[in-house]
Amino acid sequence: MFETGEYVVYGHVGICEVKGVTTMQQEGVPADRLYYVLQPEKKSEGTIYTPVDNMRMGLRRMMTKAEAAELIEEIPSIEALDIKNDKQREECYKECLRSCDVIEMVRMIKSIYNRKIQRFKMGKKNTAVDERYMKMAEDSLYTELSILLDIPREKMVDYISDKIEGH
Repeated sequence: MFETGEYVVYGHVGICEVKGVTTMQQEGVPADRLYYVLQPEKKSEGTIYTPVDNMRMGLRRMMTKAEAAELIEEIPSIEALDIKNDKQREECYKECLRSCDVIEMVRMIKSIYNRKIQRFKMGKKNTAVDERYMKMAEDSLYTELSILLDIPREKMVDYISDKIEGH
């Protein structure tokens, strides 16, 4: 269980501070079911209540600084997603974000990036679905890395590129 004051990553919402654990006093909600009270880092998103036992949306501790550095080093060896059916593409992207797994987010970013290059070579633009999910994955992943590595969010792409090319 997460502690009050701890920072976590919650699905596509991103970084949140755990403000506490509570029960809900609402009709139809079991009185003994516990909920985390989460305050998103982007304060404009309001307060989030999510069941402690929620299995649908990923909730995890933030990476450590060492884990963040290790992830960046591993990026070249992480395989892109293999999505054969375009009709399942968006559902696959949603699942990656819901999982809250940084490896899956890297896989999704690589997949969308590769697809964008392929489409460009064919004279096509990137799809709106790809653009939307790329932005969500990058926002979530790069914001976390930015905080951990104390590098401005807008410089994360260059930082990661430099690290990868430096190998």
